[in-house]
Amino acid sequence: MNMAANSGKSLIESPEIEPQDDPNGYKHLMATHGLSDEKVAKIITKYLQERELKPYQAELIKLQRHLDNTKQRMIILFEGRDAAGKGGTIRRVTRYMNEKHYRVIALGKPTEHQLTQWYFQKYVAQFPRGGEIALFDRSWYNRAMVEPVFNFCTEQQYKDFMRGVVGFEKDLVRQGTILVKLYFSVTKSVQKERFDSRTGDPLKQWKLSEVDVQAQDRWDEFTRVKYEMLRRTHTSQAPWTLIRSADKHQARLNAIKVILNSVDYEDFDDSLDYDTDDKVVVSGAREIERMEKQKKKKGKFIG
Repeated sequence: MNMAANSGKSLIESPEIEPQDDPNGYKHLMATHGLSDEKVAKIITKYLQERELKPYQAELIKLQRHLDNTKQRMIILFEGRDAAGKGGTIRRVTRYMNEKHYRVIALGKPTEHQLTQWYFQKYVAQFPRGGEIALFDRSWYNRAMVEPVFNFCTEQQYKDFMRGVVGFEKDLVRQGTILVKLYFSVTKSVQKERFDSRTGDPLKQWKLSEVDVQAQDRWDEFTRVKYEMLRRTHTSQAPWTLIRSADKHQARLNAIKVILNSVDYEDFDDSLDYDTDDKVVVSGAREIERMEKQKKKKGKFIG
């Protein structure tokens, strides 16, 4: 009680600003909490961005209801480089969803027991039941991206995976699972900025792993395996959709639109704009073509 009273007193008695000059108290609040005009602008921008997402998040609830009514299964893969914005997008996708009908799966290092199993087995164990959405924060595509770069798998294991994954996904889709494969694409400079911000923020330092620390040094290796993954696993039955994520808000908004567009659900709000931004959302085929052109022009693949 005393703390609140003292806080109110400091607002009123602030020597820099007279109360009559700030009847609503905004400047007093800013002065008391050390907020600059720039910080206030950031807070307002974030608020407006979150508000822009809400109508689409409401549509995700309708999508959930449709899946539950029809007992359909849905799997969404969130892949991409470290600091590409996967986690933040997953949080926005699930923020208002019914928790009984979705699960976020982020599997850790395989156990000794899992190492003896069929590679896909630990992922299949997490697959959704009818009426449920499973969101994979990294998926079986670890074997196409992270594992070969860091030698966490053998060359033969990598080859076996690349030969088998297309048929595995075709079976999933053929048997009625809705499969959405999202790859979040970030530039090397933006990734560095985000790593640097994590390093200096005690609330974000937990996000940095040993793999993250080496991501910049192994950038070209990740680019090479990204190309191979897209080239060999982008199919008509299970296509890749790339999300350019330099602008986190636009990445989140457009990813939600991609998810909504993947299901023909009832009672959708036709006043909303469901068209994705071509500068943000790119088909896997278009990205493959872009990377091949860059390889011819630059002599190497460009991320």
